[in-house]
Amino acid sequence: MLSDDRLARRARPLSTRFPAPHFPSEFDEGTIFFDSGFAAPQLLPDLTPYAEAALGAHREEALQYASGRGQPYMRAWLAEWMNANGCDLTADHILVTNGAKQGIDLVCRLLLDEGDAIVVTAPTYFTAVPIFRNFGVEFIEVGQDAAGLDVAALAAELDRRAAAGRAAPKLIYNVPEFHNPTGTTMPDARRAALVALAEERGIAIIEDSPYRRVRFEGADQAPLKALDRSGSIFHLGSFSKLVAPGLRIGWVAAEPALIARMIALKSEGGSSPLIQRIIHGFASSPAFPAHIARVQAAYRERRDAMMTALARELPTARVAAPEGGYYVWVTLPDEADGDQLAARAAEAGVHLIAGSRFFASQGAGVPRNHVRLAYSYATPPQIEEGVRRLGAVYRSMTC
Repeated sequence: MLSDDRLARRARPLSTRFPAPHFPSEFDEGTIFFDSGFAAPQLLPDLTPYAEAALGAHREEALQYASGRGQPYMRAWLAEWMNANGCDLTADHILVTNGAKQGIDLVCRLLLDEGDAIVVTAPTYFTAVPIFRNFGVEFIEVGQDAAGLDVAALAAELDRRAAAGRAAPKLIYNVPEFHNPTGTTMPDARRAALVALAEERGIAIIEDSPYRRVRFEGADQAPLKALDRSGSIFHLGSFSKLVAPGLRIGWVAAEPALIARMIALKSEGGSSPLIQRIIHGFASSPAFPAHIARVQAAYRERRDAMMTALARELPTARVAAPEGGYYVWVTLPDEADGDQLAARAAEAGVHLIAGSRFFASQGAGVPRNHVRLAYSYATPPQIEEGVRRLGAVYRSMTC
């Protein structure tokens, strides 16, 4: 076997062990899943008619090699869909990807050199952290409040870096809608302030927005991309949360000249034309609006079940009700240990994720009194039972 000194620097610290079991099919029926954002099985749409059309009338296209850009009709549809929210895009602004995470990777390939700094929220989407880390970045963590990323705190940090002669970060990564993990949504004024600051300092923004259409309360805010006047915002979207995660189709919206470079950095032969044709058929049909309404109603019911159960079983915890998305962020009393709670809950058949995993920095300074709970996969009765077990575990730790 190759010795570690023959490996790339990014590969040397990686674990040589296979990942632990993670998917619901790998556990017994009594296990309740509040960990990853699996879609509700009951909401997965019947795509059979669209698959039959793709493999029938569109067989030659669907089973051939695809353009690295994505199919023209898919890109045109996505541009129009985003324009309905205030953007000004054409098909040339869209790159179809294998999920939104490939979009993150491609933006990193485009912008980052080893040693560059990037801004992330504290906490942030934990699956994005290793993608960034693989590019050898320096993380600048900026806190949040009820309105999302603290733009004033970010401006102060940028001023400190400039005064110390340090380079500005290359990009700001943020989830503005139903933030993963906190559930926070940035209001219009905070969005405008963030975009203005980034434009003033010449910093790109990655707007990761997989939950945008999973809104079941409150009014829509314009996406950051709709406020983009400098061409430096990369909007990432996905069908994983709204339709089905197994489709693995997402997109990047950016300036055409940047999209052209990203196509050249895309290492596969193009995202599946078969899946794009299926999605386009469904999204263009009368069934799609009805599906969105069904998704929104179901996740509202599950969010409400989670909030009610948490208020009863963990009355000392602070939990803000998200207006959409898949998650609630639970802040326990300062002395609580979310890592231990997650481990003990798993022994009781309830899987959740400790909040410490959502911070780019690690070590003694990371707060330990948070956990993230997903309400997307479990049914309301399972949510009730899972939170009951969680409450019992927590009480056993604090007695």
